[in-house]
Amino acid sequence: MDAEKLEFFRGLLKDRLSALLEEAGAELRDLTDDKEAMADDIDFAAMESTREFTLRLRDRERILIRKIQDALRRLDEGEYGICVNCGEEISEKRLMARPVATWCIDCKTEAERLERRSWSS
Repeated sequence: MDAEKLEFFRGLLKDRLSALLEEAGAELRDLTDDKEAMADDIDFAAMESTREFTLRLRDRERILIRKIQDALRRLDEGEYGICVNCGEEISEKRLMARPVATWCIDCKTEAERLERRSWSS
């Protein structure tokens, strides 16, 4: 992959990382701001359910943040866009769809196929 495309992906990853970190900070402030008085147990249960759902979403975003940071590290080390399984280049089309991809589409497809087989056994 040429330098211009690598810089494009670096910008894409950094923009996504900044947005996720900003959202996480705002959500953390909202979760710790307990100024609402609950009228009854039903209101409290609804708030707790919403809070639990939000925390699950934040956990998924935390994982994505780590994947983005790993992708940026691979960019710095000259390993970005190379499949960790077979060592072949990951297609730009795949990286556009999933900039944090570490496997080429062929290796990922095969891994998913094997996973499905192990689940059905």
